Amino acid sequence: MSGERSGTAAHRIRVAAPAGVVYAVLADTAKMPLYFSPSVHVERLAYDGEHERLRMWCLMDGQLKSWTTRRHLDPVTHRIEFQQERPALLPAPLNGVVSLRPLGPHDTALELQPTPNAALPALDEWLRSAADLKKFSEHFSRLDDLVLTFEDSLRINGPAELAYDLLYRAGHWPALLPHLAHATLSEDTPGVQRLTLKTLAQDGLHTTESVRICFPHAGRIVFKQTTCAPHLAAHIGEWSVTPDATGVTLTCWQSVVLREEHPATGPHPTRSGSGSALAGTRRRVRTALSRTSTALLAAAKQHAETAVRML
Repeated sequence: MSGERSGTAAHRIRVAAPAGVVYAVLADTAKMPLYFSPSVHVERLAYDGEHERLRMWCLMDGQLKSWTTRRHLDPVTHRIEFQQERPALLPAPLNGVVSLRPLGPHDTALELQPTPNAALPALDEWLRSAADLKKFSEHFSRLDDLVLTFEDSLRINGPAELAYDLLYRAGHWPALLPHLAHATLSEDTPGVQRLTLKTLAQDGLHTTESVRICFPHAGRIVFKQTTCAPHLAAHIGEWSVTPDATGVTLTCWQSVVLREEHPATGPHPTRSGSGSALAGTRRRVRTALSRTSTALLAAAKQHAETAVRML
């Protein structure tokens, strides 16, 4: 990375990937929390094919901040202009332009040109994101295999509020699931939770830490693991409780990036880095995560339906 740490200097990074690939990773709104470590959650508020308005939640100095940003996307010139509408309690917003210049078929120069007086905390987080962008873009030939996205759903006949209540009170989960050894849940800011789970796995005890953003009126809880299991580079997801005319649907949506150099353990290990090893890791990760999510969905179902039977 070159350029001085000021609000006016350009910051540059060289990425060993095609410019189109780097642009695609940077422009993919839905996967921002998956690819960029400061990003916890992003919701697109408006989009016309060229301009978009985003509500963003990011970790800055260990604190969750939220603001809205407008972006102008230009896939032809590989250029993105961005402007913060609300500066997330910072002295000044981080506005600017990200441009990509091809240096070769698999070599790209990325430059961030911030506007004057950009807030240094926001700039520091952007530079962290640039390092993540480099890492994921340079895996472009394997990225589709390393990213795993899936969901598990369950229908219930009970109040949506009670089902949501159990998903919200994650500190009680170990009493319901034997493979969860311990849980610590804190909520210093209403609707923003920190969750630490200790999970019994085949290769020992895994400790994960998550930030959870709760939207009770929408029946949603989104999460991002800030400390993942050893075989995962990133893990995001959402719990949702959706009522309709005939009942309620509980869904857990998850997306992970596999850590290729640390495949998940299983009964038939294969050579690390091989295609068969990665395929085996995908199967084991999907099975393990689905087992936990479906067990929690079943517990929420029982919690809600038991209340109905008691009434």
